[in-house]
Amino acid sequence: MWKLDIERSVLLRFPHATPFSGDTLRFRFQVSAFRFPVMSTLWLLLKNLFFTLTVPVLVIGWVPLRVFERRAQWPDIHGARHLVAVGLFVTGVVAFLHCQWLFYSRGQGTPAPVDPPKKFVRRGLYKWVRNPMYLAVLGMVGAEALYFRSADILIYLICLACVLHLFVLLYEENALRQKFGAMYEDYRGVVNRWLPRRPKPALQTVAPFDQRKR
Repeated sequence: MWKLDIERSVLLRFPHATPFSGDTLRFRFQVSAFRFPVMSTLWLLLKNLFFTLTVPVLVIGWVPLRVFERRAQWPDIHGARHLVAVGLFVTGVVAFLHCQWLFYSRGQGTPAPVDPPKKFVRRGLYKWVRNPMYLAVLGMVGAEALYFRSADILIYLICLACVLHLFVLLYEENALRQKFGAMYEDYRGVVNRWLPRRPKPALQTVAPFDQRKR
């Protein structure tokens, strides 16, 4: 199908071109250069959508509400506790999607450890804390524990926090250090692992010599 479209486009642009003429080969190269980045971007988008529809649904939905808390019931009357829980959950969803968008658009990768970003991401929430996506997941699970007033989901939240902390400490930080080197070391020096902190202003370079008017 692509071949037919290319040949038709060549004939429209170059009526006297032959299959092996310079105009035909040049146009085929231009089409190929356009096609493959588009396919790569589409494939990256599909991988991020697959991650969103599998891992968060499993970690935030199925495990806490089907494995740990099997008797979760929706309340008949919503009070202040439920409103706080809903607000916390929505905030977690927005933060999670924001981080995933940065991984897709800036990092050119996915949140999955098997397909991490190819470029270092230090924008948005990552200026405030090094692991905002994990905090978003913990916030959503905590919102579920608060909403359903479930001790079982709270236990799951504690276990999940311990697992994420060990994963970051034993694997992820070492992998990022090996991949990005001094860039990641500088980042670790100014941004906390778990506690958000206001970003420090960027350093401004000054002239190496004092040029005073005499």
